[in-house]
Order: sequence, then C-alpha cells, then structure tokens
Amino acid sequence: MNYHLIPPWEARPKRRVPWVNILLFLATISTTMAAGALHAGADIFSNPWLLYKGIPFSASLMLILGLHESGHYITSRLWGVRASLPYFIPVPPPLFLLGTMGAVIRVRSPIPNRKALVDIGASGPLVGFVAAIVVTAIGLRGSEMVPAPTERPEGEFLLGSSLIFSLLARMVLGEVPDGYDILLSPMAFAGWIGLFVTALNLLPIGQLDGGHVVYALFGKRHSVIARTAILLLIPLGFLWIGWLVLAFVLILFIGMRHPPPYDLYTPLDGGRRMIGYLALTVFLLCFTPAPFRVT
Repeated sequence: MNYHLIPPWEARPKRRVPWVNILLFLATISTTMAAGALHAGADIFSNPWLLYKGIPFSASLMLILGLHESGHYITSRLWGVRASLPYFIPVPPPLFLLGTMGAVIRVRSPIPNRKALVDIGASGPLVGFVAAIVVTAIGLRGSEMVPAPTERPEGEFLLGSSLIFSLLARMVLGEVPDGYDILLSPMAFAGWIGLFVTALNLLPIGQLDGGHVVYALFGKRHSVIARTAILLLIPLGFLWIGWLVLAFVLILFIGMRHPPPYDLYTPLDGGRRMIGYLALTVFLLCFTPAPFRVT
C-alpha cells in the first residue's frame, strides 16, 4: 500500500460563510456612497437621505475594484492557489475623501511557478485597467469643460492627469482650450481613481502586483528594481507628499523582498513575457507624477 502526503495548501478547509468579507464589502459601499455624495455637494450630515447622490460614484468605483480583485481571485483558483475572497477597506469620509483604501486578497498557499506569478500578478491590474477605461470614457461624456477661475480659491482640489486619462479626455471631449478646466462627473472621477489605483498596484516593489510581475520577468534583479523604485518616490514627494508617505509604508509594512515561487526554474513562455511587459506598459500609462493638488 502506498501513502501520499497531501501538502498543507492542498487540504480543503471547511466552507464557511465569509461574514468578514461581506460586512467589509457592505461597509465600503456605504463609505464610497458617502464620499460620492459629498463630492456632489450634498450635505449628508444634515440630511442623510441625500446619500443616494453618491450611487454613481460608488457603483463605478466598486465595479473597478471588484473586477480587479476578482481577476486575482479567479486566476489564483485556476492555478490551484488558495486565496481569500477580497477584503474591501472602508474609510469613512471626511477622514479619507475616497471612502476606501481599495481591497486586498490573501494568498494562502505558495505560488507554483513564474508562469502563475505573472498570471496572478497581472490579471487584476489588466482587468481593472479595462474596467477603468470604460468607466472613464462613459463618465467623460457626462463631464463638461468650464472656464477656469482667474484666481484659484483657497482649498480647491485639483487632479493631475496620466497619459491614458489625457488621451481619453481628448478623444471624448476634444482639445481643452487654454483657460478651461474639465469638471469631472462622478463616474469620470471614479474612473480616474481606478487608473490611479492600477498604477499604485503595479509599482515594482515587494509583493505588490507589479512586484509579482517584475520578479517573474527578472528574477533576483527584482530587489534592485524595487529599491530603485523606492528611491524614485522620494523626489516625487516634492510633487505630492503622498509619495513619501507611500515609500515609508512600503518599506515598513511590505518590504523590498519577494519570496520565490515553489518552482523557480520553469522558464516563462513568450506569451507570459508579453503579458508581463503589457502590465508594465499599463503602469506607465496610468502613473500620475502629481496626482493631487490643493490650492
């Protein structure tokens, strides 16, 4: 009689109702609705019924984030990698103007090889990128060009523009004349955030999505690339202080290192390399050096 030892990550856990995931998801819907209503000018603190005005923003943003995390989850399951359902992170406004810090999934078993690393790392950002483009394009049709004020009022919130957002704005709205601003609709703003979040996830650092892709493509050179990316965030902090905060958080909580997959030696095929380089191209298209500015 032969005996086979089942690796711990292949053991099937008992199925339970994922109450934590469900409650966090519902809480994030509430906080993003509140954020969207506040952006629409609704005084939800005096009249909570005005929360409905945040539905377009919340639905658009949750769609992008949900598809992003679903890409990771489904790809992980296809590779036989145990992964949790998404944990959405609600942050009530006005503590955070977006109403959420995004979502994460927990990988609970080793990633088998570099092919799986590319597939799992790139699937979320690529799916989220497509969703963000669609949402942005539809949202820009409901946006409008308005004359820019001669003097910016104090405390005005301005957004920077990535290459892909500028291209979409030009395709949908045409050339923006000098002295005009684009007043974004709630959907367009959610699309802008989706593109920005895609770039953040594709930073080639640690175990971020971009870190997975870079490790699969370049192996041990990942650590050099990750340290270079962190160093580049420091001068970018002069454009937006958030880059310095992000660099500190990444160093403190995520680190520069990436654990090797279970099988480090199976080479990538040409298709996986194309997917990896496509993900890095998406990062460049979505990256915004100065994303936020307050006058």
